[in-house]
Amino acid sequence: MPELPEVETVCRGLHKALIGARIVKAETHRPDLRTPLPKNLAARLKGRRVLDIRRRAKYILIDLDKNETLLLHLGMSGRMVISHDDRKPDKHDHLVFHFSNGVSRSRGCDRRAGAEQSRDIYVRFNDPRRFGMCDLVPTKDLPQHKLLRHLGVEPLEAGLTPEFLASKFKDKKTPVKAALLDQRLVVGVGNIYACESLFYAGINPKRLAGKCTKEQIARLVPAIRKVLKAAIKAGGSSLRNYVQADGELGYFQHHFAVYDRAGKRCPVCIGEPGQTGGIKRIPQGGRSSFYCPVEQKYKAPLPL
Repeated sequence: MPELPEVETVCRGLHKALIGARIVKAETHRPDLRTPLPKNLAARLKGRRVLDIRRRAKYILIDLDKNETLLLHLGMSGRMVISHDDRKPDKHDHLVFHFSNGVSRSRGCDRRAGAEQSRDIYVRFNDPRRFGMCDLVPTKDLPQHKLLRHLGVEPLEAGLTPEFLASKFKDKKTPVKAALLDQRLVVGVGNIYACESLFYAGINPKRLAGKCTKEQIARLVPAIRKVLKAAIKAGGSSLRNYVQADGELGYFQHHFAVYDRAGKRCPVCIGEPGQTGGIKRIPQGGRSSFYCPVEQKYKAPLPL
């Protein structure tokens, strides 16, 4: 599933292309994704202008005129891809948005100032597994939307502090890795970036959240930000179906320290794989956790 860096990358790509653009036509090629599409969605979107594009957790928010917001989630395999050709929709292009007056490009043969030409833009929501979703919501009601009202703090905003995280971890008897995946505490981190953040903070993913020391939490907060910012800069991690809005692949997967590197030497471990056993993979909560047993020593007893 795309995590925060992937969704942020898509939002930035859409923002660059669509601010000020108007929806000429919207096409819905099925009545539902994970949930039913809003009634008369295509007709309700026609003629609407894009005012802003932003992210909340792993949700894409497209603010439109008339005080409504298009809320989208990519699900497991969804992607939004921008193009300038009106081709026949692919099998899994469940939503197609036709915009005008968005991106402007200078004609190659005319470099005079102001000689820019508007280009039609097509944004396709492609989702083979149909775990994505779409809703059209009054903008003022977004904070209380059933999918958003329970969400925790944004990890790249000022609200995530060591003091905040310590208060949420206090007496928590779940592993710290599970706590990072709890969207009610911190949003958008996801499995990949939780593994990477715990590595840079030097915390074993099996440690109970409530047993994390102040020093560990003080390292964890900047580690989360470091990992997420690096992933966004790299365009996210292209695993399975994810691509950026312009169709390009992300490449942060080439910089993983521990994720999906079981048996290999971690970037800072001074031991050889034959001595340390290399990076370990363990199941946690139905997902795989990766960590270095040397750099992420577990100093508290495991629960029985």
